[in-house]
Amino acid sequence: MSKWKPTVRLPDPAVHVLDDRFARYRLDLAKVERIATGCRWAEGPVWFGDHHALLWSDVSNNKMMRWDERTGRTSVFRAPSDYSNGNTRDATGHLVTCEQGTRRVTRTEFDGSRTVLADSWEGKRLNSPNDVVGTRDGSVWFSDPPFGILTDQEGYRAAQELPTNLYRVDPAGHLSVASGDLAYPNGLAFSPDESILYVVESRSQPHRRITAFDVHDNQLSNPRTFIDAERGTPDGLRIDGDGNLWCGWSGGKGLDGVCVYAPDATLIGFIALPERCANVQFGGRSNNRLFMTATSSVYALYVNTRGAR
Repeated sequence: MSKWKPTVRLPDPAVHVLDDRFARYRLDLAKVERIATGCRWAEGPVWFGDHHALLWSDVSNNKMMRWDERTGRTSVFRAPSDYSNGNTRDATGHLVTCEQGTRRVTRTEFDGSRTVLADSWEGKRLNSPNDVVGTRDGSVWFSDPPFGILTDQEGYRAAQELPTNLYRVDPAGHLSVASGDLAYPNGLAFSPDESILYVVESRSQPHRRITAFDVHDNQLSNPRTFIDAERGTPDGLRIDGDGNLWCGWSGGKGLDGVCVYAPDATLIGFIALPERCANVQFGGRSNNRLFMTATSSVYALYVNTRGAR
């Protein structure tokens, strides 16, 4: 994507208002910026406001990268990264990472060491943990599709030992299956009050979909299709303070970018990118900058909303 150039027109024509409700989130003086490039498969962005930095996974290059907001410089945060994919921060501020190469979820301690949160279930190895999110009570939830063991590109080819479950690690470190009825669960995010969990199903039929669950006492119930993706492929997603879903999307020209859905599942906005978008994360000084990991590059856009805390 070396030929990509930011627009000289404002408002940025890449930011599409598809419903009047999205107009308030578009800033007329903001445009899509490419803040880093040169990746092989950019994924799992996570914001560290206390360090003024964005971390993300360059999965196929077996690295984690770091972008410094103050200097604009990109550097290697961790290499090898054990083919890390999804990242988040837990309730105590620790980095939590899905490692496809080691087939585990780890927490990076403040001294730099790593603690294994989960690597097996009932004596069998996890598939390849993909995406992860923390909740206010200290729990960590993660998806476990087999993408990292299907080939040697994003991990190590191996036999699948477990179903493609969604898991929860409670604050005491106990692992449980949150849902076992998902078709290759991928990106996941909670509503602002954590009463709804949204999960991308990457192999659902006839179309890929985003499934919503009610959450009560850390138990999932009432699964229903929130989005039926008739065109394109949803991936990682995040929620803003108003409950809108900002979801990385792919499918070729006209579909690559970020789809924004209102809480009633109406597609209200779209941010077009020149390459497929794997994941998104809110960050910046006021938590109002949307970071988008898109294949070889990381893009950013200021918006008039804030990520859900």
